[in-house]
Amino acid sequence: MPAERVGLVIVSYNAAPYLDRCLSAVAAQARPPDRVVLVDNGSNDGSLEVARSAARRLHMPLEIVLPGRNLGFAAANNRAVELLEDCDFVATLNPDAFPETGWLAAMVATAGDHPEAASFASRLMMPGDPAHVDGSGDVYHASGLAWRHAHGERASEVGDLLQARDVFAACAAAALFRRDDWVRAGGFDERYFCYAEDVDLGFRLQLLGRRCRYVPEAVAVHVGSASSGVDSAFAVYHGHRNLEWTFVKDMPGALLVRYLPLHVVGSVGSIVWHAAHGRARAILSAKWDALRGLPAVWRARKQVQRARVADAASIAAVIDRSPLITRVRNRARSGRR
Repeated sequence: MPAERVGLVIVSYNAAPYLDRCLSAVAAQARPPDRVVLVDNGSNDGSLEVARSAARRLHMPLEIVLPGRNLGFAAANNRAVELLEDCDFVATLNPDAFPETGWLAAMVATAGDHPEAASFASRLMMPGDPAHVDGSGDVYHASGLAWRHAHGERASEVGDLLQARDVFAACAAAALFRRDDWVRAGGFDERYFCYAEDVDLGFRLQLLGRRCRYVPEAVAVHVGSASSGVDSAFAVYHGHRNLEWTFVKDMPGALLVRYLPLHVVGSVGSIVWHAAHGRARAILSAKWDALRGLPAVWRARKQVQRARVADAASIAAVIDRSPLITRVRNRARSGRR
């Protein structure tokens, strides 16, 4: 049988300070990608010049897509995946994520061992601080909130950091997807623009009975929110608007009813948290616009649920139901670090 082909996608927007290091890490992969596609979302900081210079230096055949405007992270990835028709796998990599040499090889090997999985999550570490974790797979809570597992925690204190296991979804900053599963699920929801689109896709893949596998040997350093800023108004707005849509669109009916009270508590708590940290306008705008978008999201829900293969019990089994106060404490602790 011919070797399976991997296409790697980088979506860039004003990421000039990171692109040389990112592309150098791609070029150093023990198992290099068969194609590398860079979608530049209308950068004006010299990103293209940096990318082209790095590609020449590295002798990397870099395919550059120029949509001429900022399509958003979701749509830009979808455009790239459409081009990779000759690839069996698609790796997504943020320009501010720098994978270690064995990253892609570990992901592809795990994919071969786990045909039941559609996506594969990396072990992400904090930049300049190898003692702390950026994330080890995405967690989806019954409240509709989502976060990267172990984010901000000391690596030595995360008991399952080196344990290969199923997780809810893969953070698209450094992930691998089977392309046929991506296409079957419909890819990223483009109305999201950016943030939580990977959680939403992971949810829809779970609904199709397809798992996500965490690969601890696949290590990448991740700066995070390099273009928009950590906890910026932009990130808060898009993240919380999109999480509302994900809950409504993807949650099976029986679980939607069961978890709705907790969802209300989580939404109110998010408003209080962000308002207390000076982001009241962003979080309130997010909730208001989420409500305004509900008619279209409800129509999308009908299609998603019609295609669902997994039963409610299977979905409930992969959703986190730990006390929300635990999340609040962890967030406060990581925020103080």
